Amino acid sequence: MTKKEAIPFQKVTKKDPNLDKGTKKVTTKGVKGVRTKTIRVTYVDGEETDRKVVKNVVTKKPVDQVTSIGTRTPPPPPPPEPEEPEPSNCDPNYSGCVPISSDVDCAGGSGNGPAYVSGPVRVIGSDVYGLDSDGDGVGCE
Repeated sequence: MTKKEAIPFQKVTKKDPNLDKGTKKVTTKGVKGVRTKTIRVTYVDGEETDRKVVKNVVTKKPVDQVTSIGTRTPPPPPPPEPEEPEPSNCDPNYSGCVPISSDVDCAGGSGNGPAYVSGPVRVIGSDVYGLDSDGDGVGCE
């Protein structure tokens, strides 16, 4: 008679310089092997009296499961670019962009410029251009 037995696969780890440190990855999946035994069974008066393995062959070799462990130290990320504040052409005394100029008037009004702003704009500092004529904190209404 023949009898097939599974041969377990081995689990192996190896260092991999192509993977980042702390990374594990199964790179080869383990596969069980097969061993086939041929057994001679002796019977006397219908009862088994002896059993002997006459052939023992590995019919399929197991494949080791390989887990790769990363050893590469990834390069540090590049430092962030320093943010340069964009130059502002808006007067910081107003919320809403009021251009910085020798004089600013409300667009559509009677002022003579040379710069104009469409309102409304909120006065958050000094009303350096006199845009808030009624003193309520809002200019060019």
